[in-house]
Amino acid sequence: VSDVVLEPYNATLSVHQLVENTDETFCIDNEALYDICFRTLKLSDPNYNNLNHLVSMTMSGVTTCLRFPGQLNADLRKLAVNMIPFPRLHFFIPGFAPLFALNSAAYRALTVAELTQQVFDAKNMMAACDPRHGRYLTVAVMFRGSMSMSEVDNQMFNVQDKNSSYFVEWIPNNVKTAVCDIPPRGLKMSATFIGNSTAIMELFKRVSEQFTAMFRRKAFLHWYTGEGMDEMEFTEAESNLNDLVSEYQQYQD
Repeated sequence: VSDVVLEPYNATLSVHQLVENTDETFCIDNEALYDICFRTLKLSDPNYNNLNHLVSMTMSGVTTCLRFPGQLNADLRKLAVNMIPFPRLHFFIPGFAPLFALNSAAYRALTVAELTQQVFDAKNMMAACDPRHGRYLTVAVMFRGSMSMSEVDNQMFNVQDKNSSYFVEWIPNNVKTAVCDIPPRGLKMSATFIGNSTAIMELFKRVSEQFTAMFRRKAFLHWYTGEGMDEMEFTEAESNLNDLVSEYQQYQD
């Protein structure tokens, strides 16, 4: 889902920079957000306000521990240390729970078990790739609200136990949890998910294929070269993206 013809070029050139120059990247794309609005929130005509609301809830969950006291605190640096086994593989899939249609909200009693089940569900992921097609290198989940630490630990253990094939076996304790006592406004409890999964390469592969299709014909290239860019930069960005896909593939197998 894109409004921009040049998106494959722009995305590939961006990833080229993000691979080298950022510590952690949260990948959120419109396609996944629209899917959540249509399928889960049952909105017939979602607009950018709806999409931005999902993004703001998720990113607010990610930064909760910086802003509030909690039982187990984790800042972004600690998150990076626990989430990134290899420096180039720092592209995370975020997710959020609870997500359900507004008219059913009144009938839902939230439990830690339900939050955990929802937050690991592919339908709640904010990047358009399916974690079941890859394996998790690492995962972090931030819970908000008053809940017992032991129940959180039990639920996280159960998830890993039942879905062990989706986690790489060479990082033994690869799920990190943080709990913050203060829930978001309007909810009793919530959970924010961050996954470093090899499935993210689905997304990069899609972009790469679209990029190659256009770049082979040098379509639209004059707009970039006219601004002082060099064709070589495109070739480098393309091979960097393909290298990234191969690295994720290597750690999935």
